[in-house]
Amino acid sequence: MLTGHLLSQSSAQPIHQWHHQDPGSGELGVSSYKAYSELLAGKTPTQIVVAVIDSGTETAHPDLGKNIWVNEDEIAGNEKDDDGNGYVDDIHGWSFIGGPGGNVEHDNLEFTRVYKELRTKYYGRSKTEIGKAEVEEFERYERMNTEYQSRIGKATEEKIQMEQVLQFQQLAISTIQQALGKDEFTLEEVKGLNADDDFMKAVKEFMISSLEQDFASDFKEWANHVNNQFDYSYNLDFDPRHLVGDNYNDVNEKFYGNNHIDGPKAEHGTHVAGIIGALNNNEGVDGIAQDVKLMIIRCVPDGDERDKDVANAIRYAADNGARIINMSFGKSYSPQKDAVDAAVKHAESKNVLLIHAAGNDGKNIDKSKSFPNDNFSDKTKSAVWLEVGASGVSKEELAADFSNYGKKNVDVFAPGAGIYSTFIGATYKKQSGTSMAAPVAAGVAAAVLSYYPNLTAAELKTILMKSATNYKKVTVILPGSNEPLADGTTRPKKIKFGKLSRSGGVVNLYNALKWAEKLSK
Repeated sequence: MLTGHLLSQSSAQPIHQWHHQDPGSGELGVSSYKAYSELLAGKTPTQIVVAVIDSGTETAHPDLGKNIWVNEDEIAGNEKDDDGNGYVDDIHGWSFIGGPGGNVEHDNLEFTRVYKELRTKYYGRSKTEIGKAEVEEFERYERMNTEYQSRIGKATEEKIQMEQVLQFQQLAISTIQQALGKDEFTLEEVKGLNADDDFMKAVKEFMISSLEQDFASDFKEWANHVNNQFDYSYNLDFDPRHLVGDNYNDVNEKFYGNNHIDGPKAEHGTHVAGIIGALNNNEGVDGIAQDVKLMIIRCVPDGDERDKDVANAIRYAADNGARIINMSFGKSYSPQKDAVDAAVKHAESKNVLLIHAAGNDGKNIDKSKSFPNDNFSDKTKSAVWLEVGASGVSKEELAADFSNYGKKNVDVFAPGAGIYSTFIGATYKKQSGTSMAAPVAAGVAAAVLSYYPNLTAAELKTILMKSATNYKKVTVILPGSNEPLADGTTRPKKIKFGKLSRSGGVVNLYNALKWAEKLSK
């Protein structure tokens, strides 16, 4: 599942991007502007290919088009596999969730797919009918069945809440129209209304908030999320895989999909791509890496990605020249984890650094399961995997309240709150999530590698962690926490930032370049 949250703003003019700033400015960015002006001026970089494994990317975006990777061994549009890599017309990358039947837009959660398989086998059966060899699996089915019913219940409650909010919005609009005697009104007119009773105060407060915060856009996104839970996420009868046309049960199958990398649902991938490598042209936004080519690989629908597709996306990137892979997605179940592990090991053999978003559940992923990850089923661990949490603009917001964390399983943090980047329709918007933090780290890694191309992937990971701005002793609010108090209320729990990751820091390009220079001597 994609790991970003949308806020909105569009602009064709240069936009202030706090994540580029130096921590000394008061905005706890990655010092990229400082690095380019003080350390890299006059130096010539080597072009680095970064694979963006995501939902697709708007390759014609004016701030991305020139930085999209081109497979020079392939002839566009001739419907032949010119380079013999097994993929026809893969000019800018590949989609593993498209095929002869079209392109997958929505899919289930992996939880739903696993539950559905168990339900097919055990629904209507009792434990007394189960053989000893199936007891463990049957008990798992019972646990998942309880969880499924709970999730459906919560989704139903959220839908009721959404409908109530919509009803109140309609009532509020009607009330304001009646009070003003006109159908259309402005924010200033609403602010000027007298509110003589509690109902009118509530209406006025709601409308002011709605007009100031673009309620229509936010509500539409919320409504889509709520409805998608019933239509796709938890719908046991929905399965779009026929569109792809592969033998889904053959996890070793590699050559399927199509070259439709622009979507549908390219919002997330477009935003991620821009953070890494938007053109530095004094318009829109600046990517962190200034000499990068973005290889676009689509395998993440609106729903949970499938292990087979993730494994093949990683292999495609590694086999076609990517030095860095960004993966801003994740899920809580991984039934074909061995296939993903094998692909990660393959990437490691190709000297590729894999950068992954830690997730947005405010959870400790040392204790909660999160996939994909660098912990292999054979108990070994990848040396080229960087797990990234999300940080905020100031010390008061240093640990983003949504970010997952883990002293063992999160390596480093990077800016991920309120990040402006490219968006579909040739626009620019702000998003928050570890989905944004991962490409910040990927951009820093690509920038370092472009000036020190002989670094190994393992060395590059070490540099990003060792050079991170040290905030170990800063007291922060533990993401997702609430301590119970004696009076029955709660308050956020405080913790040292150093307890949230292995490095206790936030990636920093300026520092990383200095470390790379020392290592190269």
